[in-house]
Amino acid sequence: MKKFKLIPLAILAAIAAPAAHAADLIALGSLTGSSAGAYADLSGLTGTLENGVAANVLGGIGSGLAWAGGNTFLALPDRGPNATPYNSLVDDTVSYISRFQTVSMDLTVNNSGVGLAYNLTPTLAATTLLSSPTALNYGSGAGLGNKADGTPLGSGAPTQNSAGTYYFTGRSDNFAAGLSTNPNNARLDPEGIRVSNDGRSVFVSDEYGPYVYQFDRSTGQRINTFTLPGNLAVSNLSAQGNVEISGNTTGRVANKGMEGLAITPDGKTLVGIMQAPLEQDTNKNVRIVTIDIATGTTHEYAYKLTTGSGVSEILAINDHEFLVDERDGKGLGDGSNAAAKQLFKINLSNAQDVTGLSGDLSAKAVSKSLFMDVVSVLTAHGISASQIPSKLEGLSWGQDLADGTHTLYLANDNDFVPGTSGPNNFYVFSVSNADLGTSLYQAQSIAAVPEPESYAMLLAGLGLLGFMSRRKRQSV
Repeated sequence: MKKFKLIPLAILAAIAAPAAHAADLIALGSLTGSSAGAYADLSGLTGTLENGVAANVLGGIGSGLAWAGGNTFLALPDRGPNATPYNSLVDDTVSYISRFQTVSMDLTVNNSGVGLAYNLTPTLAATTLLSSPTALNYGSGAGLGNKADGTPLGSGAPTQNSAGTYYFTGRSDNFAAGLSTNPNNARLDPEGIRVSNDGRSVFVSDEYGPYVYQFDRSTGQRINTFTLPGNLAVSNLSAQGNVEISGNTTGRVANKGMEGLAITPDGKTLVGIMQAPLEQDTNKNVRIVTIDIATGTTHEYAYKLTTGSGVSEILAINDHEFLVDERDGKGLGDGSNAAAKQLFKINLSNAQDVTGLSGDLSAKAVSKSLFMDVVSVLTAHGISASQIPSKLEGLSWGQDLADGTHTLYLANDNDFVPGTSGPNNFYVFSVSNADLGTSLYQAQSIAAVPEPESYAMLLAGLGLLGFMSRRKRQSV
């Protein structure tokens, strides 16, 4: 395993100039619908879920955010609209099919003289549903009460399933007996997403297992499962998170599994981070897990929380330095003022492996330094603390600006309740090399994936070239 060896801005005249900080807000955009309608995605799903919410509801897409090259991003919803109450026996979860959203981010210079330096227009381009080619474990619904309309809950298997296509969903009873990391379980609570360097697949981390899966980016079908360390799993499973917490003394805490996922710029290593300490760990230490993509080899490191109650994301700066999104649950959606929303910079170069350890890991925790206080930056631009989303979870680099300044995107999970938690927002910050200090930013190189029509033409062209080459050789 290799050693894990941010432009002056025009500001609203009515808004005070921000104080000095590591990065600055340059754009803000919202995604509130698609060509399918307001708060509707492009999955093509019809009908309603068990709680009465539309099966194609668009929401929660800031749980994870990944740059896919150019102005294309992949936005990840979590397990679905369980903020709409109806059945506490399954933690109000429904058969919402796991998916990722492909979003085009149009970032243009704002020449109006009013507002932020850039305009951001997000547009939903596609919705991809996640599935397995082999059968999965679904709950029967027996003894778990009723749906919102009063009828029995019924099976957790989506009606869209077919031979060779078995969909992952957010319903909490979709599991079988055994460890929580059983890859045959259908329940999935996606929280982190990254794109492979060849652009053809995506990596997704989750909270239920925790799991890290690789999916074909075009079809959404699972093509690989990474085996995570056994100490992350729990053995006594329940459709209710509180019951699961009380039934285990080791492993991940319910709903606080592998919340963040990074990929090193060379595309060879995944770096996942747990949201909260494992049951067997103490003193605010959470686990970082590195995964060699080629071999599956894993290592674990400790990260100690500062002021946040948990971690929501991790993002690679280069092959050994990362940004960690540490936050509390305060802000819009919680009915309070945002307080702790901070990005810390960490270095894994000399980190100590803690795989076989437990308890207080503080002495072995990775070094960290504050990179950006998000609340300070946003409030400096006139956004009140009560309007800063409580769940700022998705973090990704984007295209560099014309002058070489880097762009950093931050997105929120609005829990599918825009009336309470606001829309799906994307905040864009400028980050210069000077802002990064001694850290050298290295962009991930992601190959462009041809559209189906272009791909067919490419193959035809290659075939023609091959034919011409053979004719040439024959004539010679």
